[in-house]
Amino acid sequence: MSSSAALSLGYAGEIAPADAWRRLEQDRRAHLVDVRTQAEWAFVGLPDLSSLGRRLVQVSWQLFPDMRPNEDFLAQLAAAGIDPADPVLLLCRSGARSRAAAEYLTEIGYAEAWNVTDGFEGSPDRQGHRGLVSGWKAGGLPWRQG
Repeated sequence: MSSSAALSLGYAGEIAPADAWRRLEQDRRAHLVDVRTQAEWAFVGLPDLSSLGRRLVQVSWQLFPDMRPNEDFLAQLAAAGIDPADPVLLLCRSGARSRAAAEYLTEIGYAEAWNVTDGFEGSPDRQGHRGLVSGWKAGGLPWRQG
């Protein structure tokens, strides 16, 4: 994506879960950052990058249970070894929190902050269940129970 397109979006862009997986396979500088809450990681599951020899970075954008902003978000990214020049692929439940995080990181100078489209669980189906229609899990990408 061109830099002007990124500026119009406010972040590098949307990346489909399967494309995020391929990017992680091909680019050792790229990081997958799961910005969901600790409760979501424990009870819903996590992307599993072990077959790539990679680790998932878990840094909450908002803190459970009151969903207040994580004031240590940047410090925790830095502690995880993420440099502002590295491609950062951000994932949440459905793509809203990760989009906000991508916009914020871009605003403060991160070169490539991407939103993983539809997140880990995606949109709900007709019965209101997530993880079946779109997103990381529905795409058949590796994941594990927290």
